[in-house]
Amino acid sequence: MGDGEKREKQAIPLPPVTFSTFILSLNTAALIHLGELPNPDTNEKTVNLTLARHTIDTLDMLREKTRGNLTPDEERLLESILYELRLRYVKLTS
Repeated sequence: MGDGEKREKQAIPLPPVTFSTFILSLNTAALIHLGELPNPDTNEKTVNLTLARHTIDTLDMLREKTRGNLTPDEERLLESILYELRLRYVKLTS
């Protein structure tokens, strides 16, 4: 068994793909770019405002494109995440 196969067998099971888990994965990426969470590859916290802004803009684009098609829970989740990420971004850039 190769290294890749060993790593795959030891991998944590992934959650089912839903709109909410997709949004949460983008939230995690944004938090990594904002230096709130360590980068899983380096285990270090670093700030990349360009990538943070891009991820926030992606979430905002999804909010616009899915308007009227989300469940109330999905809409609340997306609005809450956008609010928190924008607040953290502004704190870093002010």
